Amino acid sequence: MGASDLIDDFYSFQPYELEAEKKEGLLLRELTELTKFHQEHCRAYADFLEMTGYDPAKVQALYQIPFFPVRLFKEYDLISIDRKSLFKTMTSSGTTGQKVSKIFLDKETAMAQQKVMIRILSDFWGKKRLPMLIIDTPDVLKDRAKFSARGAAIMGLSFVARESVYALREDMSLDLDKVRAFAEKYAGQRFIIFGFTFLVWQHFYQELCRTAQRFDFSQGFLMTGGGWKKLMGQAVSQAEFKRRIHEACGIRHFLDHYGMVEQTGAIYAECEYGHLHASIFSDVLIRNYRDFSLCPIGQKGIIQVVSALPRSYPGHSLLTEDEGVILGEDDCPCGRKGKYIQVLGRMAQAELRGCSDTYAEEHGRDPGRAVSSR
Repeated sequence: MGASDLIDDFYSFQPYELEAEKKEGLLLRELTELTKFHQEHCRAYADFLEMTGYDPAKVQALYQIPFFPVRLFKEYDLISIDRKSLFKTMTSSGTTGQKVSKIFLDKETAMAQQKVMIRILSDFWGKKRLPMLIIDTPDVLKDRAKFSARGAAIMGLSFVARESVYALREDMSLDLDKVRAFAEKYAGQRFIIFGFTFLVWQHFYQELCRTAQRFDFSQGFLMTGGGWKKLMGQAVSQAEFKRRIHEACGIRHFLDHYGMVEQTGAIYAECEYGHLHASIFSDVLIRNYRDFSLCPIGQKGIIQVVSALPRSYPGHSLLTEDEGVILGEDDCPCGRKGKYIQVLGRMAQAELRGCSDTYAEEHGRDPGRAVSSR
């Protein structure tokens, strides 16, 4: 069973086309098969299922698929393929001395993740390949066999870009000449600006302010992710972030997203109404803090994410360390079907893991005073 075999049925639909009942049926079938596959090919996961008393005959709904604590990827090498088939190993971000998750990919799984991310993002900025200004340094791609989450995100997005330009030098300083050349070359055209939130704020926005530089990026799509909690005690909400970025360079199109290295590709992208959407390839459930029962729409709890993509490792149903709330389903004003959510931040006592947040902590910022916009 290849990764492509698992999700072939999904490709006949647009990423946000299916309403709740149809989507759940499709996901339930795939996740049940994935659970069986990982049970047969990953001993640690099989032991976990035995410990939880898993009985596939009793699974009648998506919420009954066992959820695997995401923290266990930091403790164990969880892999469901022969190591000879290993194509790439990705790691989560972590501060010095902190354990990181290791995610093992074969080529099929990596290609499926890439294909799905492209399909999701194309729903927002169109199918045409666009030039991309990356608010990062190419150093994050030095070891292509072992990627951090930052490197994996950049590499994945590079496949949707017509041209990729890195805006930061090795020392993380902004190369204004490169930014100016990019702005002049693509003046009046659509393009992508990508960077993790804290990097965009610290190394792009603040540097533009310091140097009093102004560029016309009104046709650009700014894609960010993570790091809202770590804007350094400046009480910068998402709305304030957008306002200031718009004032600095005219950006009007913002595309934040929620995702994790343990489920690369199945991102939850932000629509024009500020809602994070689950595509047909994934879904979100909210669990009660005390007994892990399902929370209804509007009630906050622990985020559980499911995805049809992970085949080479048992990451298809994960209990995260994030808090969130489902805002609605199939009724967002943007017209996209599926659940749309708000991410409220890390749970108390959860390790600092987000890419932007990790960078902020390592560079001397106070991670405890920041204000989350979600």
